[in-house]
Amino acid sequence: MLVQEMMRSPVVTIPPEASLKEACNLFSSRGFRHLPVMEGGRLVGVLTDRDLRWATSALCPEPRKLEDPVRSAMSQPPITIDPLDPVEDAARIMREHKIGCLPVMDGPELVGILTGMDILDTLIKLTGVSLPSSRLEVALDDRPGELARLTAFLAERHVNIHSILTYPDADRFVRTVLRVGSSQIRPLAEELRQAGFRILWPRPKPWSR
Repeated sequence: MLVQEMMRSPVVTIPPEASLKEACNLFSSRGFRHLPVMEGGRLVGVLTDRDLRWATSALCPEPRKLEDPVRSAMSQPPITIDPLDPVEDAARIMREHKIGCLPVMDGPELVGILTGMDILDTLIKLTGVSLPSSRLEVALDDRPGELARLTAFLAERHVNIHSILTYPDADRFVRTVLRVGSSQIRPLAEELRQAGFRILWPRPKPWSR
């Protein structure tokens, strides 16, 4: 999934010479938490609700007044992303820099904004958790053909796979999390166990061991 598929557009912006009070009113009336700051058609910074709270707090070494300009409290230079970048790259950048949004730039033009909530929405879509489905987690050997063996097993039983996520396990396995279109997940898991698959979820009931 690409950034352009999840970003919000068009973007409400604010000039650097606007007052912090104007920004506060925008945050309050529009439910925003991030405002790109534009000057002469250029992105020059980002003001967040956290920036605003800190700048006007008594704990700030140089507290600002609400009449002060946005320029005095905005974060700069802004960290941005391209609309054709993968969403997972956006999540990594936001985590590395500990920021809650990324302005989306197509060359010099601001075309959207991607926030932490948009990343969560992406995760929900990628995992298929919003669809009627059940969760299945399997530990696969880290070698070619194992995932194909699992999906072939499910296909033979006409089980639809909504999503697959994998990540390495400390025990040299590949943890494979699937959302499958079956309400009979425990019988399916038991079939997989009997076929030699290591099932992490659902766990067997105590009396079935």
